[in-house]
Amino acid sequence: MEREREVTTNNEQEAQGREAKKPGISAAIIEELMKDYRRPEDLVGPGGIMEQLTKRLYERVLGAEMTHYLGYEKGQAPKGEAGQRRENHRNGTSRKTLVSEDGRLEIEVPRDRAGDFEPQFIRKRQRRFGGFDSKIIAMYAQGMTVREIQAFLEEQYKVEVSADLISTVTDSVMDDVLEWQSRPLERMYPVVFFDALRVKIRDEGAVRNKAVYLALGIRHDGTKDVLGLWIQQTEGAKFWLAVMNELKHRGMEDILIAVVDGLKGFPDAITAVFPQAQIQTCIVHLIRNSLSLCNWKERRSVAGELKRIYSAETAEVAAKRLEEFAAGEWGKKLPTIVQMWRRVWEEVIPFFAFPQEIRKMIYTTNAIESLHMQLRKVLKTRGHFPNDEAATKLIFLVLRNVSKKWKHPSPIWNQAARQFAIQFGERFFLAGAA
Repeated sequence: MEREREVTTNNEQEAQGREAKKPGISAAIIEELMKDYRRPEDLVGPGGIMEQLTKRLYERVLGAEMTHYLGYEKGQAPKGEAGQRRENHRNGTSRKTLVSEDGRLEIEVPRDRAGDFEPQFIRKRQRRFGGFDSKIIAMYAQGMTVREIQAFLEEQYKVEVSADLISTVTDSVMDDVLEWQSRPLERMYPVVFFDALRVKIRDEGAVRNKAVYLALGIRHDGTKDVLGLWIQQTEGAKFWLAVMNELKHRGMEDILIAVVDGLKGFPDAITAVFPQAQIQTCIVHLIRNSLSLCNWKERRSVAGELKRIYSAETAEVAAKRLEEFAAGEWGKKLPTIVQMWRRVWEEVIPFFAFPQEIRKMIYTTNAIESLHMQLRKVLKTRGHFPNDEAATKLIFLVLRNVSKKWKHPSPIWNQAARQFAIQFGERFFLAGAA
């Protein structure tokens, strides 16, 4: 033990010694830099100390890279081994203007005669530096328009940037979108919610309300994951079938419960690719569609009667209450509601197999509705999008920001997982299988 303490102490002393030997800027240099300082602008303003120092440092690094590339120091004769003249040598400098969050900075970039030198610190054709692109993307993700971003950069950093530059920066996000949209998925998801939000997008010369569909999956450990987003190009089952096949090609083999909003053809498309999936119609959507058939004065009473159905103890009791509703005052006055519920009844009742706490997690798309609410906060700042790609780009950035907060499962997940393990057996453990 004594020996171990001695070794530990020696290691700590050596570490402290190394820390003390780290190079630093001497006080004399700081004093020299600050000798002409009179006001804040002398330090951080155009042509100030920070700008001059940054320019010198950047040029020094680029010069060191050129020295390493050519193999001889600046000022030395460009000769190689045996005194033979080198074919390649320094050829002056070229001026480059960099744009960063600190403004514009002009630097001199060294050139070589052959034109083969590829600097690493600031690459050829690189015009932006110091996290500038990240700032533009962050502002775009908050819903700021190109004009708003231009105005902010000019006011905050005194930098004028073109709309084309901002578009170029944000267009680079599409590479991330493609990678994200094609990433491998887990083999099994206990619950997947499918729902859409409407977005105004210009298409063939007219602004249309297009459906942007999201798939929100609950992983085996209870954490959430957006599986993808799709802008509907065609109507009906063909579109949904393409989405399901895409999910399967990315590695998904099974969905235990797919919660959908009742669109025609959707359940058939899901079961065509995932035949064992249980389809659960979103009760919230079903109630919303039912109440749209009532006038405002009738809605509270009708909603109360419908609640008796979906809050029943068992599926059998729920079926009995539906028949009571059909035979009662509202069923006779609004028979279309009864027809609507009967048409999807087999997709209404799966959640009755679970206890009340878990039912709320299954029979509603509240989880994805919450996600939509956060998306709408950003999307409402836009009148419409010029094309599908622009909408996809912004929605992806918002999703990326939102999903960073999803670190923990629902508090009732452990209870739900035990129920799923009993209800679905080996299928529930597919995600962890080799």
